Order: sequence, then structure tokens, then C-alpha cells
Amino acid sequence: MASNGENLAQKNQVAVVLIPFSAQGHLNQLLHLSNLISSHNIPVHYVSTVTHIRQATLRHHQSISNIHFHAFDVPTFVSPSPDPESDFPYHLIPSFEASMHLRDPVRKLLLSLSSETKRVIVIHDAAMASVAQDATNIPNVENYTFHITCAFSVYVNYWDRLGRPSVEAMNALKVPSLEGCFPTQFLDFLTTQREFLKFSDGFIYNTSRTIDGDYIELMEAVTAGKRIWALGPFNPLVVEKKHSEGRHSCIEWLDKQEPNSVIYVSFGTTTTLKVEQIQQVATGLEQSKQRFIWVLRDADKGDIFDENEAKRLHLPNGFEERVKGMGVVVRDWAPQLEILSHLSTGGFMSHCGWNSCLESITMGVPIATWPMHSDQPRNATLITEVLKVGLVVKDWSERKALVTASDVENSVRRLMQTKEGDEMRERAARLKSAIHMSTEVGGVSRMEMDSFIAHITK
Repeated sequence: MASNGENLAQKNQVAVVLIPFSAQGHLNQLLHLSNLISSHNIPVHYVSTVTHIRQATLRHHQSISNIHFHAFDVPTFVSPSPDPESDFPYHLIPSFEASMHLRDPVRKLLLSLSSETKRVIVIHDAAMASVAQDATNIPNVENYTFHITCAFSVYVNYWDRLGRPSVEAMNALKVPSLEGCFPTQFLDFLTTQREFLKFSDGFIYNTSRTIDGDYIELMEAVTAGKRIWALGPFNPLVVEKKHSEGRHSCIEWLDKQEPNSVIYVSFGTTTTLKVEQIQQVATGLEQSKQRFIWVLRDADKGDIFDENEAKRLHLPNGFEERVKGMGVVVRDWAPQLEILSHLSTGGFMSHCGWNSCLESITMGVPIATWPMHSDQPRNATLITEVLKVGLVVKDWSERKALVTASDVENSVRRLMQTKEGDEMRERAARLKSAIHMSTEVGGVSRMEMDSFIAHITK
């Protein structure tokens, strides 16, 4: 009969459980982190609802063979179509609320893993803190909070709550107010989650000290001795070229264009433009005479597989014929990392979700910023004022105004056809190079990841 000591020796040393929030930008970031952790031969368990596991894996372009997926049933939720009149994706809130029912299956999973593993490391999205709360009651389970956005945006929220005191790293910046970023209903939800963050053993960011190191240090000063790891960027820095049969048609088109000649236009998975705004963007792109790829699709529904009401967003009559050869409109899921990494792509008009910002920064592509909600206005400030690798299409103070065709045309021309735009591309290229170097042996990002892996496997 084996002794207890031998039983313990047979146990796995550590297992990691990741609990993303149920929106695409969140699912994607923690799936990238799952890949990074599992590359250190650590068992990784990725937890979500049945629908959102299916969504995350369908859209992920890397191989994910060595991750254990736990697709749990939650109560059926309504999945309304997005409302173009609303800037915030209210239509996703039922799916967010349904995912709160993951607490019980997560608790059972943690108890099961804790009985067969020496240590269990939980990494949960900050918006899923209540789902992960039982981790604190299991002796060999540690609990880390993942912040979905950059340290700059998290610090600005904290600085706001303090009444915006004088801080050197903030003094010269025009920081947009939080007004209009979140509706009260969602702020109340976030406040509820924040109460559970006191159980956290540390904090993880998908950013790098190369990108917003000053703000990571400012957060370290206010986290009451809890450690912070900036483990990003999570997305791959080198994008594998697909063989012709697996390639999206827009990549084939990009292959035929000049270097830095194409602007990529996409407003993410939670934005549906109003009809009149679509018309203005179309006219502005056409008048700019600049080559473009424009992703034009409805925002994700809470259940993206519920296709009953998917509607075609209407362009001006004859638009696609008139821009043939100059531009491509993509109405399905676009391979964003492939587009941004392509030599022909020289700019990105973006809503400034943190996924999109990071992907653009790591590929050396400057951004024309057009924030819509949540952390996006503050991410845009990091891009335009701190890193200086972008320009403003729409200022947050003007968020209710229609962006006109001439606004779009001027922004595209500024980014793609002026000396100012060329200088932004040069800065973006330097930042890309610094980020890539930071992930090599001896680099700050590599050391940060090594420190985290050593910490969880000690």
C-alpha cells in the first residue's frame, strides 16, 4: 500500500484554471494566455458556458490541442439583436448575467482539481470575481485577478476615484471622463464584482512594461503589497502565413497592394453602427482615395450561433462597384492579426478595444482612434498622447455627434498620406521592435513571464 508521501509525489505539482468573461475580447485574451501557460508544460483548464467555449475555440486561430475545456451549462438566456441606437452593448447583458451561474460548477471543478494537484492557480477576469470567490476557501488554491485592459486605463479609474490628484505621469494628459463609458446597470455589476477582488492573491495584465510601465508602477504602489505581473502581449508576435486554401480572400487582395498603402477599418465585436454613420464612413473612405479593408458586420449577439435575425448592413448604392480595386468590404469574421501583420497594412481605424490596440501595437501599425464605450476612450488616450502612435478621429467629448464623411476622409489622409502619419508609423515600428525584444531572453516581458511561472510552480 502506498504511503501518503508517495501519493503526494504522484500528484501533479500545479494546475491552472482560467475563467474569462463571456465577451469575445475577454474570451480571446485568456485563450491566448492559456496557450502561453500550457507551453510551459503546465495543465491548463479553460472554463466558460457551452456557448462561449464554442465561440472562443471557433474564432481562435492558434492550435489549442493541449488545453482542457470545461463547457458548463447555464440557464438559457435571451440573445437579442444589437441596437444600433445604443453605444453600449446592452444586448449582451443577459449573457453576462447567465455566466454568473458558473460559480457552482467552478467550485466543484476547483475541489476536484485541488484533491489531485498540489496547487491550483485560478486566473479569473476581474468581471468574474464572484464566480471565482470559492477559491479563497480551498487551502491549496490561489486566486489571481486578470485585468482585461491596459494598466493605464485601470490606473486612470483609480486616479478618478481619488479625485484626480497631481501625479507626474498624468499631468500633461487630456484624460476623458468616465461619463458615457458604462451605463449604470453595468457599473453596478462591476461594483458588485469589485467587492470580491479583496480575495485576490495578485493581479495580471495583458500589457508590457515596455508599453505602459509607468502605470504598472503606479498600480503597484496602490495594491497593498499584492504582486502585479504584466505578462503581455498575449497575442502571437509572429503570425504564421496560411497556405492558399486556408486564406481569407482579403489577404489575397492585400498581397497585391504596396507596402503601408492600406488602412484597415474595424470597430470590434460589440459595435453596430447606425445606418447614417455607415453612409458617412463609406463616403469618407471613397473620397479619401485610399486603399482600405473595412469589416462591416453587426455586433456579436450574446449567443453568436443564434443567427435568426442577422441583418445585412446597407452601404450607399453602387459603393462596392465604385471602390472595386481600391477597397474591400468584409462582412464575415476577419482574420485581424493576419491583416495587421501584413506589410501592405499601414494604418488601423479602430474602436480601441484593448485586444485591437495590442494587436496593432505589436504589429507596428498606428491607429486612428474612434472609441465607443467602456475602457476604449482611455485606451485611445494611451495610444494618442502617451505612446503617440495614433490620432483622434472622434474625441470622447463629441461622442454623441455623427462623424462626418469629411472627418473620416481627413483622418484617413492624415494617417496614410502625411509626414505626421509617417512619423507615427516610425514610432509604431520602434515600439513594435522594443516589444519584440522585451520577449526575448533577458527582456523585461520574458523575465516577467518567467517570474510568474516560477511563482506558481514553486
